[in-house]
Amino acid sequence: MNLLELITKRYSERRYSSQQVTDDDLSYILSCANMAPSAVNKQPWHIYVIRGEKLLQFGDVYRRETFKEAPLCLVVTGNHAQSWHRSDGKDHCDIDIAIVSDHIIMAATERGINTCWVCNFDVPLCKSLLQLSDDEEPMVLIPMGYALPGTQPNPKKRKDLNDIVTYL
Repeated sequence: MNLLELITKRYSERRYSSQQVTDDDLSYILSCANMAPSAVNKQPWHIYVIRGEKLLQFGDVYRRETFKEAPLCLVVTGNHAQSWHRSDGKDHCDIDIAIVSDHIIMAATERGINTCWVCNFDVPLCKSLLQLSDDEEPMVLIPMGYALPGTQPNPKKRKDLNDIVTYL
């Protein structure tokens, strides 16, 4: 499958079967994450793999019943003390975390594993449960697993290229 086909195939899944993600698939996904580029190669991220009983403790971090159905969740954190800061002070941590998270999601899609990119969650509770330092911020939750049988993604709605691209 080429990259455009892979990107087109990917969608946000919110309902998961109980089928577990294999250690081999998880290792592959994490290896793909490890290859993500970052500003000045700072790699200011850390990925927490949450499974089983630990995942149940995270139910209040994102209060959606469907979140509790996922067999595993990755929490991607960014360390602002480690990230590159441009000369005008712009912190590139958020950008780097978006890149590594996209690598995770696309690698999972390639393996037939569904994901959902979640940013609207209880950050202080997540930070407390993971016992993070002041510099480390939980930025993205990525629940992952296999869709329930019969689940179909909604059609993708995208702007026309002419609306988002300007040739100079």
